[in-house]
Amino acid sequence: MAQKPSIPKGTRDFSPAEMMRRTYIFESIKSVFRTYGFAPLETPAMENLSTLLGKYGDEGDKLLFKILNSGDYGANLSEEQLRQSTKISEKGLRYDLTVPFARYVVQHQNEISFPFKRYQVQPVWRADRPQKGRYREFYQCDVDVIGSRSLLNEVELIEIVERVFRKLNIRVVLKMNNRKILYGIAEAIGHADKMMDITVAIDKLEKIGLENVKAELAERGLEQEAIEKLQPILELSGSNAEKLSQLREVIGVSETGVKGIEEMTEIFGYVEQLGLQLPIELDLSLARGLNYYTGAIFEVKALDYAIGSICGGGRYDDLTGIFGLPNTSGVGISFGADRIYDVMVGLDLFPEEVNFSTKVLFVNLGEAEQMASMQIIRTLRDAGIAAEIYPEAAKMKKQMEYANRRMIPYVVIIGSNELAERRATVKNMRTGEQQSVEFEAVADALA
Repeated sequence: MAQKPSIPKGTRDFSPAEMMRRTYIFESIKSVFRTYGFAPLETPAMENLSTLLGKYGDEGDKLLFKILNSGDYGANLSEEQLRQSTKISEKGLRYDLTVPFARYVVQHQNEISFPFKRYQVQPVWRADRPQKGRYREFYQCDVDVIGSRSLLNEVELIEIVERVFRKLNIRVVLKMNNRKILYGIAEAIGHADKMMDITVAIDKLEKIGLENVKAELAERGLEQEAIEKLQPILELSGSNAEKLSQLREVIGVSETGVKGIEEMTEIFGYVEQLGLQLPIELDLSLARGLNYYTGAIFEVKALDYAIGSICGGGRYDDLTGIFGLPNTSGVGISFGADRIYDVMVGLDLFPEEVNFSTKVLFVNLGEAEQMASMQIIRTLRDAGIAAEIYPEAAKMKKQMEYANRRMIPYVVIIGSNELAERRATVKNMRTGEQQSVEFEAVADALA
């Protein structure tokens, strides 16, 4: 019995209809990146494990797909020897696009101009447990600028977020925080050593409420006095400026915390003067899990569709240091194409023309009619109109059903009468309306 074809769990095939929609998302995002002077970059699917390991924390390391060395290497080794051999796997599939980007920057530092602005749209792989909305292979759309500490870069990324989601017609809120503020909070309550514990707990504020967060902080080893100092921070309200002002009173003792407040004040000041039409919220529970963030952090949520964050990122001051190029600060964000796709399908936001690859089908009614059709099709393609002819002179019903199944919006019919008069019948498949136009005017009728 033939084996039933399948693909690995957590991966997907994308049909032509899905690919047209995904391409629309990718092209919309890339077009915005390009208007800000970012250039495209691609890196290999696999990196040396030495590049990847230790960059994502212990949990991230466990989710790396490791690749066995090629060929029959290890064919004569026992299973135990294979398990213990570090030489059996020296490469892994990339986990994100940021670490390969840092590796590229260091490797090519003498060839590139700083600040270096690049965008990258490629798949990444994580050996996670597949579930709804979580895949082992998925695409990231990253945009980063490295080699500059200027906060203008953060402001431009906020503008990019505004423009991308306006282009895609998705209403969003941008949540922001700063890792320096989080450190300042931990320092101000006497627990700089427990910054991660504190952020993990306060990240759950919306889900489990204040009392439960306080209970979790106690479980994580914070004494009552420290928790009481933290409470006013968790209850901050008002505008972003008001929150920052109240925050300064609580964490003013922390030099790092104050620096974070100053950075956010400057960023929000620029945003206000530019008049951005994007709701931006200072969210002190936002922590972003990756270890390499050091400054402003971003997360974007859709307002009209329940799903996790659809875009996120932040400032990293020394990601390239691990590869031998210290003190090279960068900032970037990543757009989650798969979640953006789900939001756009859920809210029916794709424009109609994204749903078909061919705009017009010419019905095939015989040899003479076929040649006339093909001559017109050449002029349509010259005009950038996607056109095709049915390859056989089949029954009209069969050809029309084909057009419907392919969601082709127009059909052109050239029969013996049309051929004699040199006029084609153009049918709108959505409305059923038909018009007779001269052969030379078919392109204008379809424009």
